[in-house]
Amino acid sequence: MGFVFDTSEHGLRTIMKGYQAICMRFLWEKGEKGVSTSEAWLHVNKILIEEEKTISRTSIIYFLNNMSEKGFLRYISKSGRGGYHSIYYPVYDEAEFKEFIARQIIEKLLEAFPDETDKALLKIKNEGAGQAEARGHPGPHP
Repeated sequence: MGFVFDTSEHGLRTIMKGYQAICMRFLWEKGEKGVSTSEAWLHVNKILIEEEKTISRTSIIYFLNNMSEKGFLRYISKSGRGGYHSIYYPVYDEAEFKEFIARQIIEKLLEAFPDETDKALLKIKNEGAGQAEARGHPGPHP
């Protein structure tokens, strides 16, 4: 599962489906307590039902496994009623995850369009400095 950047969306939805964003936020909220596939599925559907939507447990399992394979989640198997169950834990907190994604996108843009990306980043930096000065702050120094 690769991430697809959708400029028409906002927040985590720019790189993942709504149910996936809900699931990741739940994992970050639970942190080291961990989340089973059942807990994740129930939580996501509790939120989605308000939008008159649902998602299959298989979709949640597939998402959690893919995020584990990519190194964003880790899991342990615990035995319990009905056999073994995977408990998932976030490897990165939300800020670290977002920084990683931002870096990946910028690096890919630098690879694909090096000159244009450099120019765009410089313009963004300069615009940010100008906006800070307009508010009475010195802004970043080059």
